[in-house]
Amino acid sequence: MNYQRSGGGFGGAKLIIALLIAGFALWRYYGSEQINAVTGEKQRVSIKPDQEIALGLQAAPELAQQFGGESNDPKGQQLVDEVGQEIVAESDSKKSPYRFEFHLLDDEKTVNAFALPGGQVFITEALLHKLDSRGQLAGVLGHEIGHVVGRHGAEHLAKQELTAGLTGAAVIATYDPNNPGSRNSAAVAAAIGQLVNMRFGRADELESDKLGVRYMAQAGYDPRSMLTVMEVLKKAAGGGGRQPEFFSTHPNPDKRAERIKEAIQQTFPKGIPAGLQP
Repeated sequence: MNYQRSGGGFGGAKLIIALLIAGFALWRYYGSEQINAVTGEKQRVSIKPDQEIALGLQAAPELAQQFGGESNDPKGQQLVDEVGQEIVAESDSKKSPYRFEFHLLDDEKTVNAFALPGGQVFITEALLHKLDSRGQLAGVLGHEIGHVVGRHGAEHLAKQELTAGLTGAAVIATYDPNNPGSRNSAAVAAAIGQLVNMRFGRADELESDKLGVRYMAQAGYDPRSMLTVMEVLKKAAGGGGRQPEFFSTHPNPDKRAERIKEAIQQTFPKGIPAGLQP
């Protein structure tokens, strides 16, 4: 009888603790609203820009290793650096607090490009070698710069933090003291793991396309080059080779092309200025 009363008391305490953890997770998420200094968008993010930079730098080596590491092609790396830094220097993205670095990865099979919070931007040799112009490269890099400026990684981490908090609450609520089975992990290591395996949502991808259109045009590139990148991706999918990673991490190219056309129309309602580099 005493044991049963003790168990009941423990169960009530578990429930209270679980509710407190869940409540704290919800309070922290919904109370973490910030205004994006560049886009003006209200966002729920739980880390500061300098923390985004630090996490991106920590996650970059592991992520690069998954795609063969840094490229051994100095001319290719120079081209990626030139176009990437040109976009940052000439567009609104320079107003952000992030330190952009551009990496060409030694992977000739995986067609992909991606970005980490804080300014680490990557493109594989497989994708670079399929591009026909600096304008197309500007479209790819402009899109990834849009992810960084849009703070999509930070938003992703905040949502994961909320999920982890609610999951932790559920674990405690159902915890059996006779079968602990728990394990600990460092918060930073967990965050890096989240970044390495990150997949942005459809809305994030479309917003990045819109920002990419603006940024590449501000840097002097014709935004219609981003449309031809969609054609490159479609051809890559139909060539019998490895399925482009873009198709697992981005919306369908046809859908993106429609939104890119809308973004171009919104950015240039009177028509695209003459003299932009294709």
